[in-house]
Amino acid sequence: MHPKLFTYRKLNLSAIVLAGGQSSRMGRDKALISIQGVPLIRQVCEVAGNCAAKVYVVTSWPERYQDILPSSCQLIREVPIYGDMKPQGPLVGFAQGLAQVQTDWVLLLACDLPQLRVEVLQNWIVGLENVPEKDIALLPRHPKGWEPLCGFYRRQCLPLLTEFINQGGRSFQSWLAQHPVQELPLSDTQLLFNCNTPADVAALTQE
Repeated sequence: MHPKLFTYRKLNLSAIVLAGGQSSRMGRDKALISIQGVPLIRQVCEVAGNCAAKVYVVTSWPERYQDILPSSCQLIREVPIYGDMKPQGPLVGFAQGLAQVQTDWVLLLACDLPQLRVEVLQNWIVGLENVPEKDIALLPRHPKGWEPLCGFYRRQCLPLLTEFINQGGRSFQSWLAQHPVQELPLSDTQLLFNCNTPADVAALTQE
């Protein structure tokens, strides 16, 4: 293992996997869909575990996943805020997970990224030391904005995130637009492929 990677993995990097979505386009819980015999959420957590010292899974339904996750994962139950019992989006889940993180950096991942590759993420990790202090995150970018659910955030951004949420903000793009973010070069956009629909699952299983 690259010595810089070892340092970040053991001392400075945790991972948060978000599994709080409604999977409305899929018609069933996409986190539980098996690709090559392994549930998506377990695949993502295993990749995260090869990159970070600790992996947190934030979800409204920890009982649904506790028996299929690697034993090293820590489940965090997403709690509704302001008395609203409906899911409030990934930004709130991220904030609740980030409150538990002790490391300088956190790798944030959606639970539906079947094309993640450990070696690519590990190469990204080595570059974290070059991110300017002013930047709160290191994220890929696409034509519509940042890709917030496959990238790195500084733990110190939590107060900024909490303030935004307390003011009613729920959009990652709106929050990130208010702060400096460094772009993460991405040569293979398939890495960010989200498995959102039955057609997406079919495309993966036909490969």
